[in-house]
Amino acid sequence: MLAQVNRVAFELFGLQIYWYAIIIVSGIAIALWLSTREALRVGLKEDDMSNFLLWALPIAIIGARLYYVLFDLPMYLADPIQIFNTRSGGLAIYGGLIAAVIVLIVYTRHHFIDPWLFLDVVAPSVMLAQAMGRWGNFTNHEAYGGETTRQFLESLHLPQFIINNMYIDGAFRQPTFFYESMWSLLGFLILLFIRKNVHIKRGEIFLGYVTWYSFGRFFIEGMRTDSLYLFGGIRVSQLLSLILFVGGLALFYYRRKIRKDVKLYARDQGTNQALI
Repeated sequence: MLAQVNRVAFELFGLQIYWYAIIIVSGIAIALWLSTREALRVGLKEDDMSNFLLWALPIAIIGARLYYVLFDLPMYLADPIQIFNTRSGGLAIYGGLIAAVIVLIVYTRHHFIDPWLFLDVVAPSVMLAQAMGRWGNFTNHEAYGGETTRQFLESLHLPQFIINNMYIDGAFRQPTFFYESMWSLLGFLILLFIRKNVHIKRGEIFLGYVTWYSFGRFFIEGMRTDSLYLFGGIRVSQLLSLILFVGGLALFYYRRKIRKDVKLYARDQGTNQALI
């Protein structure tokens, strides 16, 4: 019997606490901390990030669940009570991100903040949270790919606890959670590096996040066995990734080459004040 990770971390007053929840909450906390630090450097208020999160987090969870339910509607219509059973899984990250961006637009307009600047501040931290969150999928035995061999997994130089946990339903599986986590982590590091470039315009960090993540997600999604599908066998996340990638590149070009009034995302290194 392979030694596998128990999805339950511990019990608290008879309630099982899953590793998934611990990892997700930790990712959100770290993302908030990093975003708050950057917000102060570019002239935003410390409370802007925490106040935004109070609105965005619950709506993002609803959006993530609604997205998942809508694209698997027949199953939930047959047993509607399962719509509320999020403990068994079924949160789509794209749905959560879309909902969060809508909240961000409303929030920034209400508080007279440049939404592109706000998006640039939070984008790298969100990508780091996504990289962490995929390990919640790992502990839940979900977001994996097709069958493979132990030899292949060992050729990736993965630790034994990952290899053992990839033995699911009688076969070793592609660790697509790991591929996406590493892709997101690399994207996070690249975005941090780019953000120090004074020639970057507002919005380009966020658009870099969109194009980087959607590009990797398109290919990784094609390897997964738990995808949501549209008609004709089209994977929902692959189609959305393609749209976001093309749209992100087009918007990047438009704001860089055609729009002449886009402000720089930069700060005076001596005063740490945003360049307005």
